Amino acid sequence: MNDMSVAKGSKAPATSATASSQPARQRVAPPANPPPEPRSGAPIIAVSGVNYTLQIASRPLHILRNVALRVEPAEVVAIVGPSGSGKTSLLMLLAGLERATSGKVVVAGQDLTQLSEDDLALFRRKTLGIVFQSFHLIPSLSALDNVALALEIASPGLRAQATRAAAAEALAAVGLGDRLHHRPSALSGGEQQRVGLARAMIAKPRLLLADEPTGNLDQKTGAMVIELMFDLARKQHTAVVLITHDPSLAARADRVFTMTLGELTETEPVRS
Repeated sequence: MNDMSVAKGSKAPATSATASSQPARQRVAPPANPPPEPRSGAPIIAVSGVNYTLQIASRPLHILRNVALRVEPAEVVAIVGPSGSGKTSLLMLLAGLERATSGKVVVAGQDLTQLSEDDLALFRRKTLGIVFQSFHLIPSLSALDNVALALEIASPGLRAQATRAAAAEALAAVGLGDRLHHRPSALSGGEQQRVGLARAMIAKPRLLLADEPTGNLDQKTGAMVIELMFDLARKQHTAVVLITHDPSLAARADRVFTMTLGELTETEPVRS
C-alpha cells in the first residue's frame, strides 16, 4: 500500500492555483486486521519435538523420540535405519494416518495434529502422493483405471475423458504406454510399481512419500523405478521423503537421515 499520509508539521509547496484547484488529500487508515502476507521459503515439512508412543499390554512402547525434521519444497530426503527403528511410523505421521503423541507435524503449512479425520483425508487428496512397497493396486482394475481412479479422487470435477487421457499420459511417462489395459496380475513386479508411481504422481502432489519402493524388486528393476521417481519429482517440483535400506539409493538424495531406536539424526550420505 502506498503511504498517502503527510508528516505532521511539514509544509507542502503550494501556490494559490494549487490550493484552489485540487481537493485536500485525506489520510487513509490501514485496515484493522490486514491479511497476512504469503510466507516465502516455508518448508514443505516442519516436524518438531515429535514423540509417538503406543500402549502395549498396558505398558508404553516409545516408537519415536523427540523427532525433528525440516524438508524444503522440491527437496529429496532419504531416511535409512534398521527394521523396527521407526522409519515407517514417521511416514505414517507425515501422511496423517497416525497422530503424534506430542509435538508438531506441519506439512504444506497445515498442523496435522490439529486436523479432523475429514480434513486429513482432504489434505492427503490435495497434497500427497504415496508409493508403497507392496504396490496396493486394485486387482480387478486395469493399469489405466488404477491411475485414473486416483485422479478422480483428487480432482472430482474433472471430466472422465480428461481423467483417462491424463492417466494414459502418466503411464506412458513411466514406460507403460503399451500396458494400459493390463490388470496387475498380468504385470511384473517392476511394472506394478511403475503403475503405483504413476498413480502417486498423477495429481502433481507437493510431497511424495515412498516407503521402501524397491523392497520387492530386484536391484536392476529397483534402480530403474527410483530413476523414474526422481525424474518425475524433479519435473513436477515435488519434494520426496524416501525410506530405504539401500545406501546407494539414499546417497542420491539431497540429504540423508538415520533413524535409530526412534531417534532421527542427519548423516553424511555415502557417495560412490
